Amino acid sequence: MDREKRMKNVISIIGKILIVIFLFVEIYPIFWILMSSLKNTQEFNLSPSYALPKEIHLQNYVKAWFQGKMNIYFKNSAIVTIVSLFFIILFGTTSAFALTKMRWKLRDKVMKIFLSGIMIPTAVVLIPLYSMYKSTNLLNTRICLILTYIAFGLPLTIFLLRGYLTSLPDDMIEAAIIDGANIYQVFTRIMFPLMKTGIVTVGVIQFYFRWNDLIFSSTFISNTNMKTVQTGLLYFSDMYGNRDWGAIFACISISVLPTLIIYIFMNKMVIEGMTSGAIKG
Repeated sequence: MDREKRMKNVISIIGKILIVIFLFVEIYPIFWILMSSLKNTQEFNLSPSYALPKEIHLQNYVKAWFQGKMNIYFKNSAIVTIVSLFFIILFGTTSAFALTKMRWKLRDKVMKIFLSGIMIPTAVVLIPLYSMYKSTNLLNTRICLILTYIAFGLPLTIFLLRGYLTSLPDDMIEAAIIDGANIYQVFTRIMFPLMKTGIVTVGVIQFYFRWNDLIFSSTFISNTNMKTVQTGLLYFSDMYGNRDWGAIFACISISVLPTLIIYIFMNKMVIEGMTSGAIKG
């Protein structure tokens, strides 16, 4: 018995050490970026990269916001991400409901078409999409990003929500129909509220993908006033073309902030959605 207890204690200690190491690996880069954003240029040249700032230089954030045009990039990213998320959730929930709970002739074939979208590599569609947007004068507009984000976000959203809906019993729908509810009332009053956890899960996942997008925004957007956060970070420099690392890290800190806030407030619901059926099916 003593030997078993010792083994359990050793395993517990090893597990705790691994958790601490994992947390350090995950948290230290964020801490390092934040500390670097508070340094001046001389500290990057004279001090080791891991050294803490000698003084707090908040002007890096002012420079990043105005000189680095993060105010413009942040606004563009917020607009295209929020609008895209709205339509992804709207179309994703209704499509998943129709493909899971409704009975119609071509349901399985349509579902396969949507799922095939998950397997399409992004690089394959860049040139065709670029040509389409150029011929329709949509390049350097938010609309081209919004349309692309919706198209690429729907397949995964429908797949995840369909798995979540599969775990919900059909008895509630049948009872509502017997009580006189039509299909729209069944969706809006019964199924949509029950899908809340799944919607939050796919919403957070899609937010990360859309907010952190670089390949589409760098391909379709060349106008400075239309660039998003991730694209704007590539071209940040001062008026002489030099790299102001303090301001650059301040830009990175600002770009990371929304994802951190969403993770802090939504991680419990995402974990609940993942474990209660959001990725089943």
